[in-house]
Amino acid sequence: MQPTTTTDITALARQLAADFATRAEEADREAKLPAADVQALKDSGYLTMSVPREYGGMGLPLRDCVAAQLELAQGSTSSAMVAGMQMHMFGNVSENRPWPEAAFERLSRAAVAGCVFNTAASEPTLGSPSRGGAFESQAVQQADGSWLVNGHKTWTTGGKHLTHIVLRLMIGDDAGVLYVQGDAPGVEWVETWGDGLSLRASDSHDLYLKDVVVPDENILERGKRDEKTPNAWFPMVMGAVYLGTAIAARDAVIRFGLERIPTALGKPITTLPKIQRQIGEIDVALMAARALMLDVANQWTGDERSKGLFPLIAAAKHMATETANMVTDKALQIAGGTSLTRDLPLERFFRDTRAGLMQPPSGDTALEIIGRGAIEHIGNKA
Repeated sequence: MQPTTTTDITALARQLAADFATRAEEADREAKLPAADVQALKDSGYLTMSVPREYGGMGLPLRDCVAAQLELAQGSTSSAMVAGMQMHMFGNVSENRPWPEAAFERLSRAAVAGCVFNTAASEPTLGSPSRGGAFESQAVQQADGSWLVNGHKTWTTGGKHLTHIVLRLMIGDDAGVLYVQGDAPGVEWVETWGDGLSLRASDSHDLYLKDVVVPDENILERGKRDEKTPNAWFPMVMGAVYLGTAIAARDAVIRFGLERIPTALGKPITTLPKIQRQIGEIDVALMAARALMLDVANQWTGDERSKGLFPLIAAAKHMATETANMVTDKALQIAGGTSLTRDLPLERFFRDTRAGLMQPPSGDTALEIIGRGAIEHIGNKA
């Protein structure tokens, strides 16, 4: 029976997180996404959380999905990222419906059947598509109406575990979207990700497409997308992953402090006011970031009423990632030299949260969105 309430889905996320945590350290060391984690996500139905109910999914709102990701990431940032990629894609498409409905139903039912999805957009020369620019990956139509796809995509989280890859590329002279099967002839993976700073166990490898034949029915978009609402799902789901990781770091450093009894002190370091104050700083920051994220996600309705909420979305994501980086850094300082070793998971949490600083909207871009929203709000009152 699929979870249907916030309580059910967070309980499932906690259960999965506890399971993932048993493999997370080894997975990070080996730089390999555990097949057992992927299978657990599939078997539990977690990957159908944002798939519409009419097509067999849970159809849960953004708020419930964010709450679940906050829990899941406490077990493994990398595996939560894999789940988040599928979650944000179906959530956004469910709201905007930019794809032919027959294709969307087909892909939704595939997800319910246990298929694993991600979008492949970034390219070596393009960087992040959020910055604009033309794709080098191309689909060229053949005489029989099919399409021949060639290209190179980077940072494709999930790697060989993906059964369906939704590609952003040039379709003829237009930017567009189509999907390929993960096992299609000409789909090749080069394992480039294992020594990355963050998310080493996410299998975010390079994808090559070499004369991949795609039927015309796999075309999902062509030309400019007319979105009813901006994409809140990507920044919110990704922000929740990093904030959940910071919560895990907070718990880990407190457990360490309770067990750490220096001979010169004769009692746990958590009895020291300095340590208590530092943990207090961590908790206040986490409380604020979590409250903002859940409040903004709760306001999101995915329709016309949500159009003006993107500055809040940017604020929640920005605060989540900045807080996650601060918390994991402070956790290292509290634990001292031991935190630099693999005896504790703190150095892994510290590394993983750094990736959040690179995902859009980030840094100055996020602050500019927030600032413009504030200016427009006051200007409209004048």
